[in-house]
Amino acid sequence: MKYIDNIQQTAELNPDYLGFIFYEKSKRNFEGIIPELPKEIKKTGVFVNEIPEILVSMIEEYQLDAIQLHGDESVEYIKSIREQLEFSRTSFIEQNKGRKKVKKPKSYQNLEIIKVFGIKDEFNFDVLQPYLEEVDYFLFDTKGKERGGNGTKFDWSVLEQYPFEKPFFLSGGIGPEDIEQIQIVRKTNLPIYALDVNSKFEIKPGLKNTNEVKNFKNKLEI
Repeated sequence: MKYIDNIQQTAELNPDYLGFIFYEKSKRNFEGIIPELPKEIKKTGVFVNEIPEILVSMIEEYQLDAIQLHGDESVEYIKSIREQLEFSRTSFIEQNKGRKKVKKPKSYQNLEIIKVFGIKDEFNFDVLQPYLEEVDYFLFDTKGKERGGNGTKFDWSVLEQYPFEKPFFLSGGIGPEDIEQIQIVRKTNLPIYALDVNSKFEIKPGLKNTNEVKNFKNKLEI
């Protein structure tokens, strides 16, 4: 999401998550203030190999509920993010102990961390093993020249080899024409937690066609 009015219009459709890309090289890079959103919608920041200290400051500034890591972030990187968030909160409380009218900073113990992996025609799922205890969800996107938003699908049959119970987001060029295929995949035993839709519902980068999103959502719920 990128444009204020469009963010508010899309929020009225009650998605579970709204994504905001904080990556300067992206044509969907978000700058500005996120408008007030219903509490049920999780504000999700999308980052690519961001400096940990900057990422933590962005989480706190925008009061994010989830982060989507779209780069080459390691398990150690993810651990350091959680540690820095807790240290920041603890330090603030200690520094302001005894002061009146000081609002305690938000706890990020429940911050959802989504780690993205790109897939094309094959994938070695063994690389996910070290992340199992550190992330809440995986997200499988199409491997392409861009870090996301390539508008193409990968071969979903690759997911038949997925060996874990960890739920994941399915992403990568999902569009209105994919309803039937999605319904087939949903009937499998794969732990698909959510669908991440983006480029196929855009009028231009970052601007969603809310009518198409609404129709897609309604058909999925039938």
